[in-house]
Amino acid sequence: MTITRRNLFKTGLAAGAALSIPSVLRAQASPTPDRTVRMVLGNLTVFDPVVTTSDVTYTHAFAVYDTLFGTDSKFAPQPQMVGKWNVSDDRKTYSFGLRDGLSWHDGTPVTAADCVASIHRWGQVAPGGQILMARASDISKKDDKTFTIALKEPFGALLDILAFTGPFIMREKDANLSPTEQVTANIGSGPFRFNHALAKPGASFTYDRNEKYVPRNEPADGLAGGKIVKVDRVISEIIGDQQTALAALQTGEIDFIATPPADLFPVIESDPSLELQVLDKTGQDMFLRMNCLQKPFDNVKARQAMLHLVDQEAMMRAAYGYSKYVRTVTSMFGNETPVSNDENTGWFKKGGDPEKARQLFKDAGYAGEKVVILQATDWAEASNASQLLAATLRGIGVNVDLAPSDWGGLVARRAKKDSVENGGWSIFITSNAEASLGTVINDNTLPMNGEKGWFGWPQDDEYEALRVKWASLETLEERKALARKMQRIWWDYVPSVMLGQIISPIARRKTLTGLIGVPAWYPMWNMQKA
Repeated sequence: MTITRRNLFKTGLAAGAALSIPSVLRAQASPTPDRTVRMVLGNLTVFDPVVTTSDVTYTHAFAVYDTLFGTDSKFAPQPQMVGKWNVSDDRKTYSFGLRDGLSWHDGTPVTAADCVASIHRWGQVAPGGQILMARASDISKKDDKTFTIALKEPFGALLDILAFTGPFIMREKDANLSPTEQVTANIGSGPFRFNHALAKPGASFTYDRNEKYVPRNEPADGLAGGKIVKVDRVISEIIGDQQTALAALQTGEIDFIATPPADLFPVIESDPSLELQVLDKTGQDMFLRMNCLQKPFDNVKARQAMLHLVDQEAMMRAAYGYSKYVRTVTSMFGNETPVSNDENTGWFKKGGDPEKARQLFKDAGYAGEKVVILQATDWAEASNASQLLAATLRGIGVNVDLAPSDWGGLVARRAKKDSVENGGWSIFITSNAEASLGTVINDNTLPMNGEKGWFGWPQDDEYEALRVKWASLETLEERKALARKMQRIWWDYVPSVMLGQIISPIARRKTLTGLIGVPAWYPMWNMQKA
């Protein structure tokens, strides 16, 4: 069975539907300024974390929905919606009981049937979910607050899979939708309610404190522990121009920018009311992704050409300039994960090798086909890198077009598998939390399972057999050895090309405190304003 992602037309319809449906919420009187946080997170165009892996969608999902388990600051799984669980003596049947006090924003109770439906939907598209579904013999409710997962064989990675990018729990009627059809109700059981009445697509989205949410008793720790909301409202402001966003931060019109422009870091550092803060200690790895279904990158030689063409140091200068925060990276697992390694990295050359790239395009039979690079204009660093990439490709004789849009438009278009003549794409630049790369079976970008997988849709059965085997290994030494085998195949196939590692700060007003640092996403609980 092939699960496809949303195409541009359907995504646009779904996004509109999300804001036109009858709302269970109505605009409330505005909270006081000291109880309202305004954040610039990016343009939210897809609301469903099953349909897309976009970071801004996940940040939205963590506010509105809740999860069965969450990862703490050491990336260990901890119970979240689950109150208690146990495993059978043969370690093949897990039983999970929901904790007390869980209810949907529409006032109805959360049930085990909601959890089962959410796991089934998520399991059709998420890498870890697909592995779980292949190993499960049954996932079903036992009673209103208890469900079980029966396995064909012991599976020690189960809790890790459920915790790290595991399912956001939705109402059963929402989770019964196909994973290719976007859930648009935005009714969860999480610490914030999505305020439909104040939604302004392209301008802002509003989240109100869920006064009926019952947090866990443990202290907040990563994405685990008590999700205590200390403000009444969070407004996600969509400001495409980063200099405009910075000006608003300086005047106090906004409180937080997720991706401040690197060339303006000195301005931020010199302002006594502002602060740069690194929330993601492991950083992000920026990379370009190629469409393996369409010319010219359906040919492995063309993909290998990109590996030799990229000058990482030049890319990072174009993107960030601020050398304090960037490094080159050659392992598919990043620089600092436990399984980072140097297998099959002989292609790396300081400055790149344009002549080698030119020859490989020739060997691929490249005949002037248009290469379309999706350019996110509201993410300056990626936009700059896209422009340099286009110029570098043109320098070796490749026919290149840039397709500028905001990030939301890129997210919609990258789901299209069509040829560039029919609205498809060839390359886009994005980034991934390095911590996620080390989890392997949970990371969305690492599978090579063809059209069932992440955008670009690479396919290699030998690699996939190794990746699935990962879940059965118990020791780090075993995983390190397997990681080397995976990386050998990865850099021969080349579904992606690394552009560099960034440990980049957010920018905030000093009056905003209590921010929780996790890779890639920005939890809205725990923060407060002085």
